[in-house]
Amino acid sequence: MDMETIMQYFITYGPIAIYVIVLLEYLNLPGFPAGVIMPLAGIWAARGGLNFFLTMVITIAAGLTGSIILYALGRGGGEWFLQKYYRRFPKHRPLIEEKMAYLREKGSVGIFVSKLMPMVRTLISIPAGIIRMDFRSYVVSSMLGVAVWNLVFVGAGYVFGDAVFSMFHIG
Repeated sequence: MDMETIMQYFITYGPIAIYVIVLLEYLNLPGFPAGVIMPLAGIWAARGGLNFFLTMVITIAAGLTGSIILYALGRGGGEWFLQKYYRRFPKHRPLIEEKMAYLREKGSVGIFVSKLMPMVRTLISIPAGIIRMDFRSYVVSSMLGVAVWNLVFVGAGYVFGDAVFSMFHIG
C-alpha cells in the first residue's frame, strides 16, 4: 500500500480509516508499516483532516486493540498458537523465546520497553499472553508504550507534514 492510497483512505473514510489501518499495523500484518502509516495520520491532522489530539486517541486505541487481540491469541491459544506461528514464521522463534524469558523477568517494564522497539513491539503481545501476564498490568504498560511510539511517529508527520507532501508530491 503506497502513501497516496493510504491518504485517499484517510480522506474518504476519515477516523475509521486511521483506526482500521493502524489496527492492521499493530496486528503485524504485512504491507502496513508504522513508519508510513503513523506519519501519514499526523500529516492528515496537520492539514486539517482531524484534530491532532483526536488522531492520537484513535491511533492509541487502535494500537491497544491490536495489542489486546494478540495478547488474547497468546493467552487463549497458548502453545498451540505458538507452534503454528513458529511453523509459519520460523525466523521469529528465537526472538519470541527471548522475549518470553525477558517478560518473565521484567514484567510490565518489559512490555513498555518492547513497545518502543520496531518489530518486537507488535510481537511481544503474544508471549505476554502465553506467559499469562497480569492483564491490567499488560494493558497499562502497552498503552503507555503505544502512546510514546505513536506520539513520535504521528508527531513527526504532524510537524514535518508539509515537507513530506512537497517531497513526494502528495495532496
